[in-house]
Amino acid sequence: MKGGNRLIRGVIFDFGNVICSFDVEKFLAKLHGWSGLDVETLRDRVYGSRLHSRYERGEISSKEFHREVVRRIGVDVPVEELAEGFCGIFTPLESTQGLIRTLKGKYLLGLLSNTNEWHFLRHIRKVPVFPLFDAVTLSFEVGALKPEPEIYLDALRKLSLPPEDCVFIDDIGKYADGAAAMGIRGIRYTGHAELLRELSGLGVVPP
Repeated sequence: MKGGNRLIRGVIFDFGNVICSFDVEKFLAKLHGWSGLDVETLRDRVYGSRLHSRYERGEISSKEFHREVVRRIGVDVPVEELAEGFCGIFTPLESTQGLIRTLKGKYLLGLLSNTNEWHFLRHIRKVPVFPLFDAVTLSFEVGALKPEPEIYLDALRKLSLPPEDCVFIDDIGKYADGAAAMGIRGIRYTGHAELLRELSGLGVVPP
């Protein structure tokens, strides 16, 4: 149960590509079907601009996000239809979800994600393991995105733990590094077997 000389008491998980994988190509295919625009143009207009990051930072509402997407694709897609397509990109990673169930009760569990209101309300909070988290930090609520310090500090405050007592798992290296810069043990998720090896090295799971 130790990381270095510190007792690991909190395990914090990213969501996308850690708890559930996601594929934005599914949403882009929907946008293509509605608009007829090529996928790369759509990718640039939705994900390549600041639109998506502004939504994840909570700078714009879901209503404003919908309005801006339909403006950029030139087709007035109904809110519910667009939201369904936008949120239909996730696939459960059962191995991680099983790990979360195993760790519950032994460690404080945190969720820390760059995400938006639609993804949270329509998918994340409905994932079976969601009720197991002791603390939930969402970028659109905090007003900060990984790797900004504020988002990690929010998670630590909610868990009431010092950074040295926590480990953070993220599929993006710079986000794991951002946690490490705060004193949290950062693990880049590359697959379940490697994650277990990393956690075993910290004493979180048996070797």
